[in-house]
Amino acid sequence: MKHRFEAVLGPDRVISDPAALDAYNDDYSEHDPVTPALALLPDSVEQVQAIVRVAAEMRVPLTPRVAGTNVGGLAVPPEGGVVVDLRRMNRVVAVHADDMVAVIEPGVTQQQLKDHLEASNLPLTFGFSLGPRRSSVLANLTLDGLTNRSLKYGAMGECVAGFEVVLADGSVVKTGAWALSDVPFAKSPFPDLSGLFIGWQGATGIVTKAAFHLAPKHPLSERLFVLTYSTHGTFEAMRRLSRLEVCDDIGGLSWPTGKMMLGVPRPHPVPDDGEPRFFLYVDLTAEAHEELAYKRDALRGVLDALRAGGERYEDPLDVETLVGLNPAMNKFASFPTDLDFLTDHPGKGLTWIGTYGPLSRFDEAADHGVRIMVEHGIAPAIVSRSMKGGRFGVLRFLAIFDKKNPEEVARVRAVNLDLLRAMTQRGFVMYKTPPWALRELQSKIDPGMRALMRKVKGLLDPQGILNPGKLLLP
Repeated sequence: MKHRFEAVLGPDRVISDPAALDAYNDDYSEHDPVTPALALLPDSVEQVQAIVRVAAEMRVPLTPRVAGTNVGGLAVPPEGGVVVDLRRMNRVVAVHADDMVAVIEPGVTQQQLKDHLEASNLPLTFGFSLGPRRSSVLANLTLDGLTNRSLKYGAMGECVAGFEVVLADGSVVKTGAWALSDVPFAKSPFPDLSGLFIGWQGATGIVTKAAFHLAPKHPLSERLFVLTYSTHGTFEAMRRLSRLEVCDDIGGLSWPTGKMMLGVPRPHPVPDDGEPRFFLYVDLTAEAHEELAYKRDALRGVLDALRAGGERYEDPLDVETLVGLNPAMNKFASFPTDLDFLTDHPGKGLTWIGTYGPLSRFDEAADHGVRIMVEHGIAPAIVSRSMKGGRFGVLRFLAIFDKKNPEEVARVRAVNLDLLRAMTQRGFVMYKTPPWALRELQSKIDPGMRALMRKVKGLLDPQGILNPGKLLLP
């Protein structure tokens, strides 16, 4: 097998040394490590095509991977599988500034694209995930992740205008208007076949380029923080602010998340008396100072109305003031950012149950999730966001742990299972869903949906070589 891949890539692009392959055997999460048979390093769509054709002939499973910053084992290969490391495909292919569309390869990182837009002096930006600066923009697009632009635009898959994809037979397809136009301006008006590669975890094709919509970058911006003292007060403010359409982003973080950010690695699961329960962070942007002032007043108006109903909030503080009080707050000064308190702690483990769900049910769901985490002795770190104008939101429960400690691994697996069941009962749906969670959910998912997914997988990947086992697909 190694020689076949070396014949199409060259020996320097095929990794077989066991020590080097260890870099590909896991991610941050509690997923069991699996060392691949090989790792391949293509740098062009033609090389990806060659890899897929060899793999199809030999029935070798392929798992695409970029930075390895995901949680849930989605880029961990099956036994005997081969990892296709796409980091060398890292070109910003084009930016159609007047149409606000970028075309990128899989290896383009959040920081790289931000730097490219700034160096080009373009008043454009895009949605940043809370993943590290080295995270792949394209991976978040295909996994339909959230960003700091999700309040306006929804999950990131909704920004996709088209894909270039290598299919399981080695052929290449372009989706959306890109199938005809040289400017990939939208998924419309052709049938939306881009959706065949969004949320599929690499099981239907290897995406080698993504065209997606950028957003205007306004000259004035402000990030404000509001300490809140109840779950309802946090999410009611989030709901009301979403409908006003004055904010670019609204996020809520529970008290342990804030403590971890400030250097407390394992906060006590129960807050001290008088401590805030959450803090909201709110992004405002504007073209003029008068517009920014109006948006600040709108924020204060919402808080004052809720105070009149009995809720408690501190006055908004800008991030510059907070950084002056505690430099650790600089992690939230701008995106992208490296949240090292989650990813670079001594135990190296990070896990979460991240769900999308109706904002109307956030209060009860968050309180139940807190109870579950406290029962397991884990500080209830929560990250939440309002998405698509408040039509839904993200509610994510996260925990850090020591990957080398079997007791801690067992504990986070147990809490994740309890959280998954509790959130599912309330109508929430886990995103970037790992195989263990789908096994738990499969009897609850609409059987017609499951059957249709298998038909699509069978049509696009009849030999089952593309990231098998994900989404419970062969």
